[in-house]
Amino acid sequence: MLSDAEWEVVRLSLLVGGTACMAALPVAFGLAWLLARARFPGRLVLDALVHLPLVVPPVVTGWLLLLAFAPGGPIGRWLLDWFGVTVLFRWTGAAIAAAVMALPLMVRAMRLSIEAVDRRLESAARTLGADPWRVFRTVTLPLSLPGIMAGLVLGFARSIGEFGATITFVSSVPGETETLPLAIYAALQTPGGENSVWRLAAVSVSLSLVALIASEWLGRRWGRRLHVL
Repeated sequence: MLSDAEWEVVRLSLLVGGTACMAALPVAFGLAWLLARARFPGRLVLDALVHLPLVVPPVVTGWLLLLAFAPGGPIGRWLLDWFGVTVLFRWTGAAIAAAVMALPLMVRAMRLSIEAVDRRLESAARTLGADPWRVFRTVTLPLSLPGIMAGLVLGFARSIGEFGATITFVSSVPGETETLPLAIYAALQTPGGENSVWRLAAVSVSLSLVALIASEWLGRRWGRRLHVL
């Protein structure tokens, strides 16, 4: 059984992961749509920038976030001046770090789902008099929705496992930014913390496994649906 402190870590991890995915969803979908359907100068550069967090060390990503959101940084100064808030050492900062790290995986899954939609179906809908918004709402979105959901679940799995960018950006504050990976790391540094490590690791593996299975199931459902059409 988990202790009260460990339940708090699990609760915070779910909060951070869920918030990160929901905040990243519109951005990820917009970027996926641009990369899948639009042709414009700099498209390859945008594609590379979107996937950059996958290849640079997470510590570097966290450091860049710290520069941007620190009280003297461009975004941090704006938040402080206009709203009187800061995301440093707060769970919202952990959610931002998780969202940035999850974004490339979400964009990739969504982009593949959008690219797989048969453009002839969209053309047929337009021929029948549907406007672009109706075509998107009734044809493109339903056909790509399972892939979008798969990207969302995959992003959640990545979010709850985020460590490097989070600890660099917002540090590890118990009850505020200490998510599962950070709590496991802290327990490893604590004499006699092996039992806590086992419990938290089991929860982390279970959550990630469920998320990955759900993502794979949604991806296969999407593939079968397109095959039938």
